[in-house]
Amino acid sequence: MPRTKSQIALKLAVTADDVKNYSDVNHAKVKLQGKEVGIYEQRGAAVMKAQKLSSATSAVKAISDHARDIWSGTLEGEFVSMGVISDSNSYGTPDDLLYSFPAVINKTWKFVEALPINDFSREKMDLTAKELAEEKETAFEFLSSA
Repeated sequence: MPRTKSQIALKLAVTADDVKNYSDVNHAKVKLQGKEVGIYEQRGAAVMKAQKLSSATSAVKAISDHARDIWSGTLEGEFVSMGVISDSNSYGTPDDLLYSFPAVINKTWKFVEALPINDFSREKMDLTAKELAEEKETAFEFLSSA
């Protein structure tokens, strides 16, 4: 989600450090609505184009950011979005998926439990979970046929 944080900051002409708790646009201290959501949804392609990064470089950056967050932890009262296993989450996401959740970190991660989710975010979350489940199934089918 560092790309999301950067996109929010760019759109609102603030620094990325001014954007807090950005795991979901509705929980960011700076919120997006309406047409700006398209920027959020297309953030990956836009950032890669602007920074002239490949998708592989972008993935490496995300891994690096995760490692930094795990090493440094989160500040009191803040959380980050982290791709973690979805087992036993309070958001209704199916278990056994690698999914991005709000998390607090102190050398290990812990879900931020039960943030309120509005209908718009629920729809996007469910769509993401469906896509991830389909990708997982495709990967398992590929591996079993190899």
